[in-house]
Amino acid sequence: MNTLTDNTIMLKVKAGDLDKMSLLFERYHRPLYGFLYHMTYRREASEDMVQTVFYKMLKYRYTFTGEGEFVHWMYSIARNVLKDSARKSKLPMQQESVDDMADRIGGGTPADGQLEKKQAHRELHNAMARLNEDQREVLTLSRFQELKHQEIAKILNITEGAVKVRVHRAMQELKEIYVKMER
Repeated sequence: MNTLTDNTIMLKVKAGDLDKMSLLFERYHRPLYGFLYHMTYRREASEDMVQTVFYKMLKYRYTFTGEGEFVHWMYSIARNVLKDSARKSKLPMQQESVDDMADRIGGGTPADGQLEKKQAHRELHNAMARLNEDQREVLTLSRFQELKHQEIAKILNITEGAVKVRVHRAMQELKEIYVKMER
């Protein structure tokens, strides 16, 4: 059953087989959490937003046509949930330890006893937090979620060329922030 494509599963959910949503949840709850966490740096809020994304996918399942990729539709919903959450909550971003973050998002935990690697992760985390929301979003999608520029273009509703430019500029800005932090 796990060999079904995401689109096929979502079309089954759309047709009323709501139990199939658990397959999509198993596949995507961690990547969604990682995306939302990198955008907010708030653990509990990110967990809540993941639940909201899956609720909205069920609620608005009739809008899924199957013509595009499921993941594009899902991340579009996640972006809307993120924007709604930002409008409702003006809470400052909360920092958590890099080890905690890596464990929760499944992004590869730093090796035990390797202080240098932990420090590098911490510095990258702090530099990412200093980027503006658009820059952080495009880098999170491209580097942490490992989506192709074409996929990001569909999610953000912009051209592939615009994605390439945004990723390049965000990487340049991240590099500048990182260098300033080392001084």
